[in-house]
Amino acid sequence: MPRRQRRRRSRRAWRSESALERYAFPRFGSKAVTAVTRDDIRGLVTDLLAQGRSRSLVRNVIAPVRQTFNQLIEDGAIATNPAAKIGRFLRDAGDPRSRIDPFSVEEEAHFLDVAQGHFPRHYPMLLCALRTGLRFGELAGLLWGDLDFQRRFIEVRRSLHDGGRVELPKNKKIRRVDMSRQLAEELQRLKAARAKEALAKGWGQIPEWIFCNEDGNPLWRSDFERRAFHKIFSKAGLRRIRFHDLRHTFATRMAASGQPLRAIQEFLGHADITTTQIYAHYAPSAHEVQMVNEAFAASLDGSPGRVLVTP
Repeated sequence: MPRRQRRRRSRRAWRSESALERYAFPRFGSKAVTAVTRDDIRGLVTDLLAQGRSRSLVRNVIAPVRQTFNQLIEDGAIATNPAAKIGRFLRDAGDPRSRIDPFSVEEEAHFLDVAQGHFPRHYPMLLCALRTGLRFGELAGLLWGDLDFQRRFIEVRRSLHDGGRVELPKNKKIRRVDMSRQLAEELQRLKAARAKEALAKGWGQIPEWIFCNEDGNPLWRSDFERRAFHKIFSKAGLRRIRFHDLRHTFATRMAASGQPLRAIQEFLGHADITTTQIYAHYAPSAHEVQMVNEAFAASLDGSPGRVLVTP
């Protein structure tokens, strides 16, 4: 590592350690680390800001605290990180990262119904977004060769941006995501429809891009949102959300179903699990998880047990 880079990292580490010793340890020093709660962390942030401390200082305090709890999660000592998502208290209200606005289950179903009825060309892409959590660029960059219908998975190999720039996915890694049966069947229907369209328009073969425009060319996000996505909300009478909130919708469904954060991280392609922590509060409570586990254990004996009913 270059000397200048080592010096920069050493200064950052020193500032973090100094901030911990001065602000965090005096507050939590008498507590076992596993006993520190989210309210404790939030109270620390609130007090420091109220004292006029800078947001950068508070970040230097919270970052190593959050890392400590991430390690405890990996070690199995705790289930959730009480310092997760604290960063939203340090962001400007105008920062789009500070809000997640997923569909409710009912909104999602209505949105897809309207898309299928009024924008059938784009319905498969929207269904894919809500069943896989892929980013827009990852969806636009899908080729037919990326699908395995027999084993029902998609290989996310690239991201396509407006203007035709092709890159690796955001974290620079290729990943696989599962296709639901509904999505696999819809994409198979789409492939058959593309073959008919190619024959009718004299294309010779179907476009390599799965989700393409009427000319068989890749979709540009700005054009797609203007011509279709925003119009669906007007047709449906729904509040407008961002395209990226379809990804948030999928992730919150995964969390609500009890999927571990590590699994959600892998599915979404997050480089760091701290990013995935924003979905932690959508996970079922410990009581709900216990009821599910008891119902499963009882079912092994042929007893109906207690069954968790979720809305």
